Amino acid sequence: MKIRMMAAVLAASVAIPFGAAKATDLEVTHWWTSGGEAAAVAELAKAFDATGNHWVDGAIAGSGSTARPIMISRITGGDPMGATQFNHGRQAEELVQAGLMKDLTDVATAGKWKEIIRPSTLLDSCTIDGKIYCAPVNIHSWQWLWLSNAAFQKAGVAVPKNWDEFVAAAPALEKAGIVPLAVGGQGWQASGAFNVLMIAIGGKDNYLKVFKDKDAKVAAGPEIAKVFKAADDARRMSKGSNVQDWNQATNLVITGKAGGQIMGDWAQGEFQVAKQVAGKDYTCLPGLGVNEIISTSGDAFYFPLQKDAEKAKAQDVLAATLLDPKTQVAFNLKKGSLPVRGDVDISAANDCMKKGLDILSKGNIVTSSDQLVSPDTTKQIEDLFAEFFANTTMTPDAAQKRFTDIIAAAD
Repeated sequence: MKIRMMAAVLAASVAIPFGAAKATDLEVTHWWTSGGEAAAVAELAKAFDATGNHWVDGAIAGSGSTARPIMISRITGGDPMGATQFNHGRQAEELVQAGLMKDLTDVATAGKWKEIIRPSTLLDSCTIDGKIYCAPVNIHSWQWLWLSNAAFQKAGVAVPKNWDEFVAAAPALEKAGIVPLAVGGQGWQASGAFNVLMIAIGGKDNYLKVFKDKDAKVAAGPEIAKVFKAADDARRMSKGSNVQDWNQATNLVITGKAGGQIMGDWAQGEFQVAKQVAGKDYTCLPGLGVNEIISTSGDAFYFPLQKDAEKAKAQDVLAATLLDPKTQVAFNLKKGSLPVRGDVDISAANDCMKKGLDILSKGNIVTSSDQLVSPDTTKQIEDLFAEFFANTTMTPDAAQKRFTDIIAAAD
């Protein structure tokens, strides 16, 4: 079984329609270990514990690419956790097809998930052969450029309003001893930045032709060549980042050592922990200030089959708790993500989160690449961009050729 993914997460709850007969310990695995992520996970754990059950934290240090193989190995090896985190999309597809995941259709029906979860593609990603196998908990979008206002003030240039202005400001930042663009050394960070450039520079239509339609001709064409030119600019601007983890790169922005970072809205959690204020200490540009579109990726929880009947009941409780309105608000305010429920009060959101909510309300969204291509294809793209950012001798043309070959063979 060539499944490449996943790790699980700690859960939370309030009053729900599925009462547990007695308190049950449920291990939840996940890779949320940064400061902002840990604060968000604590909200899930608190909500689940409030049901009389107990959330057993199974955090795994490192990114999803580190955690997922461990999670999958446990599930396929007969040592399943109670619940586990995956991203929206196809990461758990083979586990479901192998009959290793719990069917949540009854829980979803009781909770009216089809009515409250939006966009509907999030629940579609949980649905296989008409049955629902996961509980979406948030909407995370990659489409953000986070900027340090202090860094640009020190460099003596205005805070950019779009990608072109950011690129133009790079020499001034470098002269002031500031790394223009912070990019961690893991492949998923580089490929994520490229995907953001795909939508911002290449446009939504070309993005979908490449990732949804697997159109190799478009991937090899002049519009995507512009994206690779922008990726080359990003590579040049990121020289000197010298960090591995995404939150370390975010910290370079928080401390003014880097001008900006292309990263998902989970970065907001780090800014909050550092007590920085959106619009005052940092600036956020959805769609890089070019195309204000957000991708509807994020996190969902899957529930491996359990032999213990009490643990199986507790799984239902946790699944329902994750979609409870209070849990949705408390978790997402700490996580920096948007709630998957369209009927909750999110008035406490900061300026950047409100920008995301406004874009979502206008329907300016696009399906995440995780939902459009297989984990194997995703890993090939990550490997390509890890090499591209690390090896400055690889030309944009050569990288585009390899990318086109990956898309041509994508599933």
